[in-house]
Amino acid sequence: MSAKPGASADRARNLTPGLERSCASDWVRTAPWQTGIQRIEAFFSGEAYAPHRHDTYSIGHTIHGVQSFDYRGVRSDSVSGQIIVLHPDEVHDGEAGTSEGFHYQMLYIEPSLLREALDPAVRALPFVKDAVLSDPSLLHAIHTAFSFMDSVLEPVALAEIVTLLADGLTSNDASISRPVKFLPDLPAVRSAREYLDANFALTVGSDELEAVTDLDRYTLTRQFRKAYGTSPYRYLTMRRLDRVRAEISAGSGLAEAALNAGFSDQAHMTRRFKATFGIAPGRWRRMLESA
Repeated sequence: MSAKPGASADRARNLTPGLERSCASDWVRTAPWQTGIQRIEAFFSGEAYAPHRHDTYSIGHTIHGVQSFDYRGVRSDSVSGQIIVLHPDEVHDGEAGTSEGFHYQMLYIEPSLLREALDPAVRALPFVKDAVLSDPSLLHAIHTAFSFMDSVLEPVALAEIVTLLADGLTSNDASISRPVKFLPDLPAVRSAREYLDANFALTVGSDELEAVTDLDRYTLTRQFRKAYGTSPYRYLTMRRLDRVRAEISAGSGLAEAALNAGFSDQAHMTRRFKATFGIAPGRWRRMLESA
């Protein structure tokens, strides 16, 4: 689903970047533009979209209200916590199912990205028969993609999200046989972990990890999680946060700690720190000083 234009230029200039409002109650917020994936969060109180279609997968979830739409000849309703999966080139519309309106988040994923992430044994792109479903794995993928919507996804983070989406779609396509479970390539994932340890303060490219491990980025993402219980990007983020805590304990200022740990700025570091530890770094520093 895509946003209907309607906000005037004057009103748009008065809004936070990435946020447009078409009337007093309806709004759309967009993440920074990025090749292969787009992210939007929106609220609509009535009609949202006339019939239209995308050349991407549209995968999202309803946060609040009833999200109603016509798709493949069927009227569907999605409520809080449910997943919506719309396939490329399929006509659909959208509107609020009740007078309360609906609030949702949606990812638009290029099929070519998903194709690269699928198991090589899977010949066709996955097709999920039900447009509305409940699926913890897809919900986790969406939440991961929207964790920090104001930032461009780093390469290793994008690989993680696409892998989660590919696996979630595949598991909901009954026509695809389940791939045989495999054991992780321990020397390869160990090499990836050591490379991340040595380069945590840099933006690590997926191509770098592919060169180190001789595994493609999606296979590496799956195998790293099997071996270490987390994704390469989450592991990288945690090493950065470890450095932040060490820097603060040694007396560094927050801006200096963020820079030395590889974060783009102090605000980015603060958001990650609080999301991970449940406390702002400034407060944590004050508590250290009071001990």
